[in-house]
Amino acid sequence: LVAVGQVTSTPDKELNFAACAGLVREAARRGACLVFLPEGFDYIGSDTAQTLSLAEGLDGDLMGRYAELARDCGVWLSLGGFHERGRDWPTTQRIYNCHVLLDPAGRLVAAYRKTHLCDVELEGRVTMKESSFTNPGAEIVAPVSTPAGKLGLAVCYDLRFPEISLALRRAGAEILTYPSAFTVPTGSAHWEVLLRARAIESQCYVVAAAQTGKNHERRTSYGHALVVDPWGAVVAQCREGPGLCYAEIDLDYLHRVRREIPVHGHRRPDLYGTVAATGLPLVP
Repeated sequence: LVAVGQVTSTPDKELNFAACAGLVREAARRGACLVFLPEGFDYIGSDTAQTLSLAEGLDGDLMGRYAELARDCGVWLSLGGFHERGRDWPTTQRIYNCHVLLDPAGRLVAAYRKTHLCDVELEGRVTMKESSFTNPGAEIVAPVSTPAGKLGLAVCYDLRFPEISLALRRAGAEILTYPSAFTVPTGSAHWEVLLRARAIESQCYVVAAAQTGKNHERRTSYGHALVVDPWGAVVAQCREGPGLCYAEIDLDYLHRVRREIPVHGHRRPDLYGTVAATGLPLVP
């Protein structure tokens, strides 16, 4: 059983932690082994200066509190978009959008830094330039074995690039996760269809925690946190507002889907090459 969180982060880090910790404790009581929180679970700043000023390192107070929470609850935590001051902060004055995976002992098992940064401009509706204050990550992280399955890490805008999902699938992923803070215009148009497409083409479960509602006076998020199975069916979805949805990850079913339509073995690398990430293992 996995639990998928939907929250409304604000610039107030204490309120955000209290809300997320409440969801994690609720999920643990329900028996979830793995809890997913969205991009910006720590905070969503009202402007660039505030976003940079609130950022911490992975060795900072906030991540220490989440490690303690994982230990207290005995769950894995997918923390889907931490504003990280990396080692290069003194020279770059830029942060990383970092997806952190903690195990039930509170150990940091993986840290994936978002490789595709969201620079979009929908005239009169949405303008975002993540690259103006964020460094792009330099690598895709190998899938991590968890009690629910092998988990491949991504973040939000990565959803629009099937190459990363195919590379993670090729490296053995059984679950892909896209913690997000989609805007309303892009979410209403593309959110569900892209998540279902990633599930169908990779034959993986896809888990997408989400921001929802009014984060601050200039920012509203789409919500609709959900889980898609390897056949492309939405098997869980959050209602409006903060909360959780739950899904059973059935790896026997996943492998049956892969046997019945073995697309992975039908690819034609002789015609169009192979999608594989540098440094990742290749799993048959």
